[in-house]
Amino acid sequence: MAPALSSWPWASLGVYKEWRGKQGGGAVLPVDSWWLHLLALFWARGLTYQFWYSYSSMLFLTRRRRVVPDGVDFRQVDLEWDWDNFLLLQTLIGAVVVNGPLLPGPKHLSLWDPRGLAIVLLLHVGFSEPVFYLAHRALHGASLFRQYHAAHHSSRVTQPLTAGFGTPLEALLLMLTTGVPLAGAFLMGSGSIGLVYVYLLAFDYLRSMGYSNVEVISHRVFEALPPLRYLIYTPSYLSLHHREKDSNFCLFMPLYDLLGGTLNSKSWELQKETYLGKEERAPDFVFLVHVVDIMSSMHVPFVLRSISSVPFANHLVLLPFWPVAVAYMLLMWCCSKTFLVSFYYLRGRLHQTWSVPRHGFQYFIPAAKDGINRQIELAVLRADRIGVKVLSLAALNKNEALNGGGTLFVDKHPELRVRVVHGNTLTAAVILNEIPSNAKDVFLTGATSKLGRAIALYLCRKKIRVMMLTMSSERFLKIQREAPAEFQQYLVQVTKYQAAQNCKTWIVGKWLSPREQRWAPAGTHFHQFVVPPIIGFRRDCTYGKLAAMRLPKDVQGLGSCEYTMERGVVHACHAGGVVHFLEGWEHHEVGALDVDRIDVVWKAALKHGLTPA
Repeated sequence: MAPALSSWPWASLGVYKEWRGKQGGGAVLPVDSWWLHLLALFWARGLTYQFWYSYSSMLFLTRRRRVVPDGVDFRQVDLEWDWDNFLLLQTLIGAVVVNGPLLPGPKHLSLWDPRGLAIVLLLHVGFSEPVFYLAHRALHGASLFRQYHAAHHSSRVTQPLTAGFGTPLEALLLMLTTGVPLAGAFLMGSGSIGLVYVYLLAFDYLRSMGYSNVEVISHRVFEALPPLRYLIYTPSYLSLHHREKDSNFCLFMPLYDLLGGTLNSKSWELQKETYLGKEERAPDFVFLVHVVDIMSSMHVPFVLRSISSVPFANHLVLLPFWPVAVAYMLLMWCCSKTFLVSFYYLRGRLHQTWSVPRHGFQYFIPAAKDGINRQIELAVLRADRIGVKVLSLAALNKNEALNGGGTLFVDKHPELRVRVVHGNTLTAAVILNEIPSNAKDVFLTGATSKLGRAIALYLCRKKIRVMMLTMSSERFLKIQREAPAEFQQYLVQVTKYQAAQNCKTWIVGKWLSPREQRWAPAGTHFHQFVVPPIIGFRRDCTYGKLAAMRLPKDVQGLGSCEYTMERGVVHACHAGGVVHFLEGWEHHEVGALDVDRIDVVWKAALKHGLTPA
């Protein structure tokens, strides 16, 4: 049986735990009601933690001042999923308090009384700080730690949301430290509405800052005012406690660690070292992506962790942020450059995802072509300069019409040390290995594209009849002539979808409308390499996802999903770049696919622990 106050009573409710509170129970809340203020405080406090989370996750701003360089993995994300439990508990207890006879209604209180702030500060320093310090030290005793505090310390990398992750006992301790100063001010007749907001939001602001894992206070401030070191903690200070667990127990004021003999001697040196900016480690591998569309632009770690840690979908909760996303799109179009989005480690090697600040539709604007290529080129040159081994181009960044599948950059800069890779060889391998071994014929759209050509040439060698949908006889014949003479008969040009009405294996490299899909016979499986994927309109058919592979099990620090991919799964072109790096291949993989290398790349992927998704 679990110890008392070690688990949350509403844990089984999942996402429904806040429904009643957020809906207000269907009641209309009067403006002068404490209930309205409780609801406003719940949201304002939550947004405070979200603000700090977003800032600390903006790696393009904070990467050099991160205290712990490791990434937050899915395990930690799931552990901290209900980080706002403490806010819900405190709001419920607050509802009981405001419903009692001791607290006057808001209309009987002033908006602000400075005497209340003085009382709150005195009680915070004289009561909250020492009580939290003593209770926190007690929680690190063997028995209490195991029952009540170990879960909190199981998060390897602190984040603002980690501050709220814990047991009900820990949440009650925090409520005691905030409640007593406020209660004292109200009992002395100096309480005000503004005081509740200022104290609670300042409390949450400092908690979020301390857990942010990003150093934000200059060491020069502490050098100019040495006593300040004992009045305010820093992210480095808290991070040492989280890792070593035997020092730095204070709430916000290291003075109590000094008095208690538990101040870690490394605290200020680490703070200075972190704020000055650690020497940035160059990634070994970079996956260069671009934004797909407005909605998916919010599927990044620095917006909402609960969204980015699951496969992308158009959630209604994102709609209010749509105008902000549009504004950022315009801002990026005007004055942004390639930026760091996320990272993970694989066998001790740093892998990063960079993004070109352009959305998918912009790649089809003729006037934008040169600007996009310039952005990609600058990213390639930067990667080359800092020592990246392999840079893999994603989606439209390797578009044949844009830059010849990457050949533009390799031809322009023949001295490049970084290997530029489009990764499509592995994409082709994934698609080809999904095709049933007993298939006799396939229907191929996007047949004369880079991928379509490679798929057709590979399949004809297997004596599989390939119906290549194309209106261009010239392009078809060019591909057919590339096949060995004895296999050319297996490549057949077709110009209408009706030609495939008896074929149950469709390989889709071009968008299909519902009308075009209707020509497929019942039981057809649609393999895809078209972006975005086609919509499945046929209930009597099955639809494959985009070519993808699951990263090896020893990947570390991965806590966000790649677009619509499942956790731990990446697009095949991403995986292709990873294989290129792990194998140490010295050639660029740009332009047309080498059909002879498809099986080579596939076997290499399996050898290194990547598996089909």
